[in-house]
Amino acid sequence: MKIKVRVIPRAKKQRIEEFDQGLKVYLNEPALLGKANSRLVEVLAAYFKTKKRNITIVSGLKQRDKIIEISEDK
Repeated sequence: MKIKVRVIPRAKKQRIEEFDQGLKVYLNEPALLGKANSRLVEVLAAYFKTKKRNITIVSGLKQRDKIIEISEDK
């Protein structure tokens, strides 16, 4: 399953909102040295109740708009 995600780094409160095109994820972490990306994977794993290794950032590693692939248990 692939979903579009918009990441908002350095947010005051960490949360996930659903909107028309996918998810909007507010993270506490800054977008430095991949910290926001690794936190995004952790947050999405908890949200979808799956393991972190099942979540892959397909595109947008250095952008706010990302495409995330969630696979079945490996």
